[in-house]
Amino acid sequence: MSSTQERLVIIGGDAAGMSAASQARRLRSPDELEIVAFERGRFTSYSACGIPYWVGGAVDERDDLVARTPEEHRERAIDLRMRTEVCRIDVPGRRVLARDLEGGEEYWTAYDKLVIATGARPLRPSLPGIDAPGVHGVQTLGDGQALIDTLERTEDRRTEGRRAVVVGAGYIGVEMAEAMIQRGYDVTVVNRGKEPMSTLDPDMGRLVHDAMTGLGIEMVNDTEVTKILTGDDGRVRAVATENAEYPADVVILGVGVRPETELAREAGLPLGEHGGLLTDLAMRVRGHENIWAGGDCVEVLDLMSGRERHIALGTHANKHGQVIGSNVGGSYATFPGVVGTAVSKVCDLEIARTGLREKDALAAGLRFVSVTIESTSRAGYYPGAALMTVKMLAERRTGKLLGVQIVGREGAGKRVDVAAVALTAGMTVEQMTALDLGYAPPFSPVWDPILVAARKAVAAVRADTASS
Repeated sequence: MSSTQERLVIIGGDAAGMSAASQARRLRSPDELEIVAFERGRFTSYSACGIPYWVGGAVDERDDLVARTPEEHRERAIDLRMRTEVCRIDVPGRRVLARDLEGGEEYWTAYDKLVIATGARPLRPSLPGIDAPGVHGVQTLGDGQALIDTLERTEDRRTEGRRAVVVGAGYIGVEMAEAMIQRGYDVTVVNRGKEPMSTLDPDMGRLVHDAMTGLGIEMVNDTEVTKILTGDDGRVRAVATENAEYPADVVILGVGVRPETELAREAGLPLGEHGGLLTDLAMRVRGHENIWAGGDCVEVLDLMSGRERHIALGTHANKHGQVIGSNVGGSYATFPGVVGTAVSKVCDLEIARTGLREKDALAAGLRFVSVTIESTSRAGYYPGAALMTVKMLAERRTGKLLGVQIVGREGAGKRVDVAAVALTAGMTVEQMTALDLGYAPPFSPVWDPILVAARKAVAAVRADTASS
C-alpha cells in the first residue's frame, strides 16, 4: 500500500458488504483505495430471500441465487478472502484480527476505513434435541444445501407420507411451509403467536391462517415447542409441545433472526435496543468517523414511529451498501429510514404490509381509525379476478395514512407499493383517493382496492371528527 493509498476493510461478503465494495470501487481506483473483504462462508453476494424457492423447486440451481462470485469481485480489484472470519476489531489501533478457517492462521490487517456487514443469525431455541440431524435453519446458502440434502435422503427412503414441521410462522416460516408443500410433504406449522404473520394485525393474520389451512397445512397456533424428539438413529422423529407430538422427517426453524453484532459489542461500538449497530443517516457508526455499518446487523429508523427497528431485508442491505460505498468513495449519500414494507406468499396467497399495525400506533401514542374492505384484483367480470382484503389505518382528525395490510390472491401483494409511496410522502387518505392509478379491466376494477380502502378511511375519519 502506497503512502497515499487508503485501505478499506469490509467484514462480511454478502449484500451490504459487497455492494459497498463495488460502489466504492466505481468511485475510486485501486491506486487510491485498496479494498480487503473478509467472508467466513463459501458464497458471496447471494439472495438469502430466494432460498425457500430453491428448496421448493421454483429455482433450479443454487448458483442461480448468486449475483456475483468471489472471482468476479476479485476481477474488480477487490481482495476478497473467503472462509476467513474476523474475530476481533481493535478500534483504537484501526485493525482487525482475522482467522483462516481452513488453515487456522491468524493475522492482523490494518484499515483506514472499516465497514461492518456481519448480517444476522437465525434464532435457535435452547431446546432438548435442537441440534439433532434433520433440524435445519435456512439463513445461508450452506443452510439451504444442507436442508436439500436431508430432504433428498428422506425422499430416497420414502415415496409418500413424508412429514415436515415448521417452527415459526413469520416470513421464513410461511415460505418454508410452501416449499415443503411443493415437495409433497405433509406440513405442520407450530407457532407461538395467536395467528401466523405477527407483522400483521391478528384479524389479518386469521385470513392467512384460514388460507394455509385450506392448502392442507396443519396450523398449531399459540403453542410453544418444548423439545425435539429423536429416533434410535439419533435423527429427528417428532416435535413435542406441552400437549402433543407432531411426527417429522425434517424440522425447519423459522423463529426469526438477531443482529450478528458480538464483534461490535466486544469492540465497544454502540448497539440499540434490538442489538443492532446504531448509525447516522450516512450509515456511519455513531461516534466513529471511520467506521460504517449496514445490512442485517444494524437498526434502522422507522419513519412512521420515529423509533429504531431491526428489519432484516435484502432491499435495505443493498441500499445500505450503496450509501456506504458512496460515502467511503468520496461522494455523499444517505439512508433516511423505512416505512416497514414487506411482501411474501404461501402458494397462491399473497401477504403484504407497510407502515404501522394497530399495536404499533397505540405504542406510538397515536389516535387512529381502521377500516377493512374486500375487493378484487381485476374488474369483477374479467376472467381470473381474485378477492383481496385491504386493511388501512389513518390518524384521527388529520387523516394521515399510518399503515396498510393486504391479504389476497394474484395481484394483491405488490399493491402495497402504492401505500408505501403514500406513507413516505406523508399523504392523507383523502389525498390518496385522487391518485391517478392505472386502470384496465385485466389489471384493476375502476376503483383500485387501495383507493376503495382510502375512501372508506376518509369516511371513518370524518365520522370520527363529527362525533367528537
